[in-house]
Amino acid sequence: MKKELVEKIKNNPDYIALVSKRSSFAIKLTVSMLVVYFAFILTIAFEPSLLGAPLSSDSVTTVGIPIGMAVIVFAFILTGIYTKRANSEFDDLNNKIKQSIKEN
Repeated sequence: MKKELVEKIKNNPDYIALVSKRSSFAIKLTVSMLVVYFAFILTIAFEPSLLGAPLSSDSVTTVGIPIGMAVIVFAFILTGIYTKRANSEFDDLNNKIKQSIKEN
């Protein structure tokens, strides 16, 4: 890519908005996943009896199994949320940037 094209893209207000929105959104999703994951891990480390308790009096399945599965499902949900926003808002901004560069 030519340096002038790179500078034109970097100075495009839509590009600046795209980078800002995408970074902010990714950081929020990352922090929420880390909070859930580390809460689960810290519970295992410091209060294992909480997750080791059986679901019912005659059950061999512990409370930790569905909670661990919920952590995995939460990660999939966050991925879906990011993908949905990337395919709509972020792609729209990206196409707008491409169009403005083609016009100039």
